[in-house]
Amino acid sequence: MKAAVYYENGDPSVLKYEEVPDARCFPGGILIRVEAVSIEGGDVLNRWHGALMERPHIVGYQAAGEIVELGEGVTDFKLGQKVVTVGANGSHASLRAVPARVAWALPPGMDVKQAAVIPVPFGTADDCLFEFGRLKKGETVLIQAGASGVGVAAIQLAKRAGARVLATASSGERLERLKPLGLDHGIDYKREDVVQAVMKLTGNQGVDVVVDPVGTTLAASIAVLGYRGRVSLVGQAGRGDAKVDVSALMPGNRSITGVFLGAEIATDRVHNNIQRLIEDVAKGELKVLIDRTFPLSEAAAAHAYIESRQAVGRVLLIP
Repeated sequence: MKAAVYYENGDPSVLKYEEVPDARCFPGGILIRVEAVSIEGGDVLNRWHGALMERPHIVGYQAAGEIVELGEGVTDFKLGQKVVTVGANGSHASLRAVPARVAWALPPGMDVKQAAVIPVPFGTADDCLFEFGRLKKGETVLIQAGASGVGVAAIQLAKRAGARVLATASSGERLERLKPLGLDHGIDYKREDVVQAVMKLTGNQGVDVVVDPVGTTLAASIAVLGYRGRVSLVGQAGRGDAKVDVSALMPGNRSITGVFLGAEIATDRVHNNIQRLIEDVAKGELKVLIDRTFPLSEAAAAHAYIESRQAVGRVLLIP
């Protein structure tokens, strides 16, 4: 099979397009012919400094396609069915094998490219807002990195729940593209002080929930919290140390929760929630933003484009 691989960690140039041994099905698993790969934030971080499970290493969490083989004991799927899958690695390839438990069936006629984007970003955003952020109707939420995959999902989910939605991004142009999703107020963090802007927008009351997939923005995320405000810290997209004084949490009974969808992705709660989100996208109740697609052979260019911070939504690879 063809795959985008690397032999050492580093910048996007370490990615090579090569012929490698086919992925193999196993008991309890499925093998899919990949039709679309969603490059996740964790894929980029893993390329920089994640463990190489083998050499050459195939990075990647999320891919969708058609089932071409069923492992022993798999009864919930059938050959030829379209699914979206999640795994610790192996998405950047033309074939992929995963446990059946981390695959979700697509509704008939659903666009495979759209489905490829959903499980990790939308499932993560939902957990940040509701399972751990306890967001309620009428509250105000700040979404750091609003143009990211998690950000795009969180804006829509928060607005649908009746919240007032603020978000940050690196340009006014990117923020404009988020307004149709339900963004009430955008903050260009390159031109504005985020804390001052949030406090002005909230009459110095602060926000109830912050979704922070960046990490290096944690100090600002804490500073904008209102009384009993909650931060859902979900990533390290900023790739820097986030050393902050958490004593500021105490006077206002504020809290931070670290969120990692992978810790519970095989549970009924998360599995069923992701299936519901897939169906919501298929029905048009939620939108997927696909910024650009690249051939799998151009994975290095796709990763470089993501790191340029130009994208709004997800970047896909097509085998």
